[in-house]
Amino acid sequence: MAYSDLREFIAALERAGELKRVSLEVDPNLEITEFADRSVKQNGPALLFEKPKGYNAPVLINAFASKKRMEIALGVDRFQEIADRITDYLQMQMPQGLMGKLSMLPKLAEMGSFFPKKVSSGPCKEVIRKNDFSLKEIPVLTCWPQDGGPFITLPMVFTKNPETGKRNCGMYRMQVFDERTTGMHWQTHKQGAEHYRRRFKEGQKRMDVAVAIGSDPATMYSAILPLPPDLDEMMIAGFLRKKPVDMVSCETVDVEVPANAEYVLEGYVEMGELRTEGPFGDHTGFYSLEDDYPVFHVQCVTHRKNPVYATTIVGPPPMEDYYMGKAIERIFLPLMRLQIPEIRDICMPAEGIFHNLMLVSIRKSYPMQARKVMHAIWGLGQAMFTKCIVVVDDTVDVQNYSEVAWKALNNIDPQRDIEFAMGPIDSLDHASRMVNWGSKFGIDATKKWPAEGFTRPWPDVITMTPEIKKRVDELWKQAGL
Repeated sequence: MAYSDLREFIAALERAGELKRVSLEVDPNLEITEFADRSVKQNGPALLFEKPKGYNAPVLINAFASKKRMEIALGVDRFQEIADRITDYLQMQMPQGLMGKLSMLPKLAEMGSFFPKKVSSGPCKEVIRKNDFSLKEIPVLTCWPQDGGPFITLPMVFTKNPETGKRNCGMYRMQVFDERTTGMHWQTHKQGAEHYRRRFKEGQKRMDVAVAIGSDPATMYSAILPLPPDLDEMMIAGFLRKKPVDMVSCETVDVEVPANAEYVLEGYVEMGELRTEGPFGDHTGFYSLEDDYPVFHVQCVTHRKNPVYATTIVGPPPMEDYYMGKAIERIFLPLMRLQIPEIRDICMPAEGIFHNLMLVSIRKSYPMQARKVMHAIWGLGQAMFTKCIVVVDDTVDVQNYSEVAWKALNNIDPQRDIEFAMGPIDSLDHASRMVNWGSKFGIDATKKWPAEGFTRPWPDVITMTPEIKKRVDELWKQAGL
């Protein structure tokens, strides 16, 4: 069953022994970060700070910060269950005959249940404040010592495509400047930024924006998914939770938000208005530096009675975002295989912070296929940011970093097997020669074929014979080992 809201998720975490309530007074200025960082590094529980210093609202953090918690969040025992559901839909074919069509009805009915549902009101409207509000009343964390200020880090930012009217939900950090304004850190490649550019080009003066904070876990999680433009994240949330997301109209802007949200910030971005935002201790493990971004003006805040503030921190890996990304890796593998069918598995190690390293195993069928796979990945949505791709044969377990390093380093001739390319780079990459673009490289660590110009013999990996292994199994016990 889908969680109705954030509170049901908290209760589920507590039942599973995955949540620790902290009754001590802990400061949102740096102290909560230190608690959360230690906890995730030590495989500790999610934390619910009941008395953040100076605030009345509790703070939830690390709710997604383990494989088990991600499975609880998505209501599955294994991520593979969701991947299998995706595969089932991808393999659905037009049925033949009356009985075949009738057998498809339940599946079609289920697909219809994914779409978000408009409702007249919801818990997020329990308190409506158009005048007497201040963002300083929300226990927003100042995460790291050099941060430019407090940052909202787990927002669901809703905008509309000005041409189609379709909704987009993204997760962009928001520095709180004062009681009623924040930064809006939508990077140049993100859909929020694209909506902004289109409205700016059309000569519009303002852009309606709504920000929901705290919801059921699948709905929150949907905001970070690498989906194609104009594919509604709320529909995908419905798919994940097997129940439609209830959406409610905002009070002051033409935007809809999840009805079960803990907080909703309604407002606008003024076209052309920029303000310096940052620094911010980012998921790279380094500070992202100051830069100019649009300003979000809040004109109305609605919230539940006794709201819970959901947040996260990012920094030196592994952090909570690693586990969120690992679930994406597992769940969306079928979609990547649909577009690049030779891929057997992928892995994005924590140290690669998503866009710095991807390990890929392929079923190699023709010469230079590894190069084709590299370029296909660089042309695939947000995978275009991948700085280093290592391609190995399907006999290599890419989830085993030690095996990948051993076999890849043995299999490559660096000059022959490393390819450099230029293209878009993540805005947070501090090493790229220019903001948003630079170089990336791929390593072809597959076995080389004569058809690829390799004329020397290729040796086998050293393995013992099955007969000797079986014989020594018996002797091993007799030897008392």
